[in-house]
Amino acid sequence: MPIPTIVFGILLSTLYGGLYHLIRGGPIRRLLLFLVLAWAGFWLGDTLGWLLGWTFGQIGIMNAGMGTILAFVFMGIGDLIGLILKRRNG
Repeated sequence: MPIPTIVFGILLSTLYGGLYHLIRGGPIRRLLLFLVLAWAGFWLGDTLGWLLGWTFGQIGIMNAGMGTILAFVFMGIGDLIGLILKRRNG
């Protein structure tokens, strides 16, 4: 994968993590959590999309559609787990 594509994917997934944090709020460590989850979900979604042959939302050779979906799924699951742990710990 060319360097510009990788940089664009990092920027796009960082935007998703920042946007999710802007909507959900919280301390800086939650922002870091959302960024890591967005990066992981985006690249896993990109790879999974190519492996399954699902190429919607394709930008160049990057499968941005699946990457976007999985980034938000990862952040949603991470947010849900965080809320469960917060309630459990009081």
